[in-house]
Amino acid sequence: MTAIPLGHLLVLGAILFSIGLVGVMTRRNVLVLLMSIELMLNAVNLTLVAFSRYHGWTEGHVLAFFIIAVAAAEAAVGLAMVLAVFRLKGTVWIDDLKLLKR
Repeated sequence: MTAIPLGHLLVLGAILFSIGLVGVMTRRNVLVLLMSIELMLNAVNLTLVAFSRYHGWTEGHVLAFFIIAVAAAEAAVGLAMVLAVFRLKGTVWIDDLKLLKR
């Protein structure tokens, strides 16, 4: 079984991070914004695990596990906030949520 070269994994991580960054910068839907942040976190996890595997360390895998746990908590809290704002305002568009007054 052949291993995937480190450069290929880093390029894939950079592409995924760039797609997530473009999604954060251009989209106005809060749900798409959360998905773009998740994509960026997964790109960081990919590069972290690739470097730790390349160097033979286990710390990168442990750190990636904690990042996944934090991303899951962020998704749960973010979706709860989106649901609460949707019930209050009736929209999930960022432009309509600039003023969070009742």
